[in-house]
Amino acid sequence: CSSLFAAHNYTLMTMTIAYSLFLFVPTVGAFMSMKKSVSNDSHKLYMSTSTATSASSGMSFLSEIPVGPPDAILGIAQAFRECTDPNKVNICVGAYRDENGSPWVLPSVRAAERKMIETDVKKEYAPIDGDQEFVKLALQFAYGADLDYATTAAVQTLSGTGACRIGGEFFGRFLGKGHKIYLPNPTWGNHVKIFKDCGLDVQRYRYYSPETNGLDLAGMLEDLKNAPEGSVILLHACAHNPTGCDPTLEQWKEISDVVKAINGVVFFDSAYQGFASGDAELDAAALRLFVSEGHKVTLAQSFAKNFGLYGERCGTLSILTNSAEEKAAVMSQLKLIIRPMYSSPPIHGSGIVKTALSDDALRAQYYAECAQMAKRIGSMRTLLVQKLKEAGSEHDWSHITDQIGMFAFTGMSKEMVQRLTAEYSIFMTLDGRISLAGLNDGNVEYVAKAVHSVTKGKSICG
Repeated sequence: CSSLFAAHNYTLMTMTIAYSLFLFVPTVGAFMSMKKSVSNDSHKLYMSTSTATSASSGMSFLSEIPVGPPDAILGIAQAFRECTDPNKVNICVGAYRDENGSPWVLPSVRAAERKMIETDVKKEYAPIDGDQEFVKLALQFAYGADLDYATTAAVQTLSGTGACRIGGEFFGRFLGKGHKIYLPNPTWGNHVKIFKDCGLDVQRYRYYSPETNGLDLAGMLEDLKNAPEGSVILLHACAHNPTGCDPTLEQWKEISDVVKAINGVVFFDSAYQGFASGDAELDAAALRLFVSEGHKVTLAQSFAKNFGLYGERCGTLSILTNSAEEKAAVMSQLKLIIRPMYSSPPIHGSGIVKTALSDDALRAQYYAECAQMAKRIGSMRTLLVQKLKEAGSEHDWSHITDQIGMFAFTGMSKEMVQRLTAEYSIFMTLDGRISLAGLNDGNVEYVAKAVHSVTKGKSICG
């Protein structure tokens, strides 16, 4: 009986303990749940505070960033768009316009695009150095059929701007930061910024004489003679921007001799081949002369103006070397510059140029259309001078018809240009450069009368 009682007590005790544990377990569970909830809330609060602190500290530097100055040319274009004057005229931006003032896509370009669609061109990545079939055709266009491609290092670039930047980076690495590069005064405004950003020491040589509104050959040659040996000398291949003043072939020969005497590194920028005179072969004469004279030139080449491919960003950079081994080394380094910068170039614009230049019929059509653009620009030069005379101007404007390419360097002062914009809603760069592509039969007389108004009785020579 006692044994039975003991067993009963044991069973009762076991049940009591089990019941107590049963009651306790959910309490622990509730406690753990509450602890987890508090922990989560604390974590959320911490993360919220941490993120806010991080965001605050991470973003605080932005409040210290100053507003940069607007681009000189693009800022003027924006002001033109915002102007409400019905008589406004844009003679600032360097892009071709037809006789109606509208952008013109060359019919040969449209035909090339249709041919590309018909042949089912893919949208794959280009190699780092670009489409080499396009590059070969582009180099033949510039240098001629006799180019030794086996010793020419060449890559496809983001138009002429990209070519200048890649070339500048190459010089900065292998000639050294702080190496001197000589640019004409004046030159395309972006040249200075590009080469400074590449770490080169930008110097200037005299090029344009405000006193004569023409080429200052004597000053140019003197400055180049005094440049340190091995300096990079940047030259505009044709249709100098912004002046439109090009040396004659005989003068180019003098320049070549001086640059050779200082062992200068020749860097041609060719943005207007074919667009300057209407003859692509003629516009390549200076470049080809320097090559024939033994210069191992570097060439930045653009197809924005002469093919009207402004938004396609299509160009090349080429460097003439002494051997296939040198070419391989240079190519390897150009690829190392390009890869972390933009990896590979776009393919549509280069496909258009390749298609047009590799098809006999399209190539002939393109050459005719390029000559047509150059002819219209030339006619606007003549008509502007004629309308200035008709307006009563007594100035000698012959420098406008002597110049070549898209631009006319008028000799007008900053104050004169500002009056043109304020009083007549005529938008142009402050250095007095006119983009002749912006003129047409419908506005040239208005522009001429306005120019006469602001220049009457004042000098247009510096």
